[in-house]
Amino acid sequence: MWYVYILKSLGKDFTYIGSTNDLKRRLKEHNEGMSQSTKHYLPFELVMYVALPEEKQVRELEKYFKTGSGAAILKKRFLQTKL
Repeated sequence: MWYVYILKSLGKDFTYIGSTNDLKRRLKEHNEGMSQSTKHYLPFELVMYVALPEEKQVRELEKYFKTGSGAAILKKRFLQTKL
């Protein structure tokens, strides 16, 4: 399975959208500061994820969630927070 995931910083106003085929490993990497794009916003909690069988589907969904309309859908329907 492949996953699109949403992380929320516990210390700052920051939300991150990513994708992976190993959700536990990836969350651990984020919380250990191994990701350049998130290391300044530690620690993180996993807010949401979507599991799909194909990598291509996940990459397309991740890309969509990073657009204005995708972020609006996430905020309105799932997160109830700022992206």
